[in-house]
Amino acid sequence: MEDLFSPFYSNGALLVLWGALLFHLILPFPREAHPAILWHKFAEQLADKVNVNTSYSQSMISGTLAWLLMLFPMLAVLVALKPLVWQPELFELAFLLLAIDWRNTDKFTAQFIAAIAREDKEQAKMLLKPIINRSTAPLSLLGLGKAGTETLIMSYGRNVVGVLFWYAIAGGIGAFIYRMSVELARAWSPSRQRFSPFGIPAVRAVAVLDFIPLRLFALFILFGHRAQTTVQLMKQQATSWPLPGPSWLLISVGGKLELSLGGPAIYDGHKAVRAKLGGRIAPSAIHIAHVQKTLAWRMFAWIVIQSLLMGLIYQGI
Repeated sequence: MEDLFSPFYSNGALLVLWGALLFHLILPFPREAHPAILWHKFAEQLADKVNVNTSYSQSMISGTLAWLLMLFPMLAVLVALKPLVWQPELFELAFLLLAIDWRNTDKFTAQFIAAIAREDKEQAKMLLKPIINRSTAPLSLLGLGKAGTETLIMSYGRNVVGVLFWYAIAGGIGAFIYRMSVELARAWSPSRQRFSPFGIPAVRAVAVLDFIPLRLFALFILFGHRAQTTVQLMKQQATSWPLPGPSWLLISVGGKLELSLGGPAIYDGHKAVRAKLGGRIAPSAIHIAHVQKTLAWRMFAWIVIQSLLMGLIYQGI
């Protein structure tokens, strides 16, 4: 029996992983108090200062330098601090806790489903507004259902699966840097004209970081009912979406549950043409609840499999 559990305590990485999940379950960070919110606001203030070039190439250079300025000094400080801490495991635990976030997504989803179920558009818009970049004012119930479903899928994909993947690769620092990179891409999203093309370098960086974890998670969702049909949809639709990781994830959920995702969206008063993904059913409250249940079970499977793989790797080491 001792040999069975030795991988879990012989290396602190697994203890940190499950400790972070347990602490987050008991005492999650409120969204308003999370460091990512402060980071997001600072990124917007920095962009106001340096995103002043009208030239495409100069704006790209400014965006690249701003991205480096935000991330590399923080990375250098965290790497330098790690050898100085008393317990490295506590250091890893702290930054994994700062990076992971599914409880706020659960809270948002429960409130959003209730608002959609009673057709309270104003409440649904109020819940969505601080989370997404697109304009919520013109959204109908159909548009709100799509936007809420996409938000739920991407929040679980990035704030849980992506964070855990990069924790396994690069520890707590890697998970935290990934989460902050996602927030930069969101703060400087080139979907909004004032950040185009300034935000393209940040979005491309996150696209690289997302590629493996989101596609692997899409395959987790793919298995089972309607797998063959969903694979066909991926072949047909994936190239029409600008980001490869999110495209697979959105199509896998939309195809499996036959939900219509994507489509045109309005950012700062300007209509963006986006491809339609998934199936043909407009997401309603019951469909969003089904999406959450599907993603939650797949995330649990991801956590179990990642834990087993980490245990085997560390045991081998």
